[in-house]
Amino acid sequence: MEAGDGGVDRVVDSKDLQQQSKAFDKLVDRVEDRQLDSSRAQTAMASIAASAEAEKNAMRMREKELAAVNINTADVGIIANELELDTMVAERTLREHKGDAVAAIQSLLR
Repeated sequence: MEAGDGGVDRVVDSKDLQQQSKAFDKLVDRVEDRQLDSSRAQTAMASIAASAEAEKNAMRMREKELAAVNINTADVGIIANELELDTMVAERTLREHKGDAVAAIQSLLR
């Protein structure tokens, strides 16, 4: 009987080993998936940071372009007074329209 009992133990051990092996494989798969997810998240974060930086640079360039536009300060005053706007809004709109007061006013009235 001892030989039979030993054979049963080996079968049980074999099943236990198979279950342990499957559990280990699942654990390793989960760790690998988490690592892949982590690398994807890092890649996405880097992409977001790069696009945010590009957007900031574009805004800086736009502000430099607008600052370089020559405008008539009298036009700023007239637009601000007649349309009851803040002078900063009037100036910005005038700069966006390259100093063209008529185009700036039309844009503000739309």
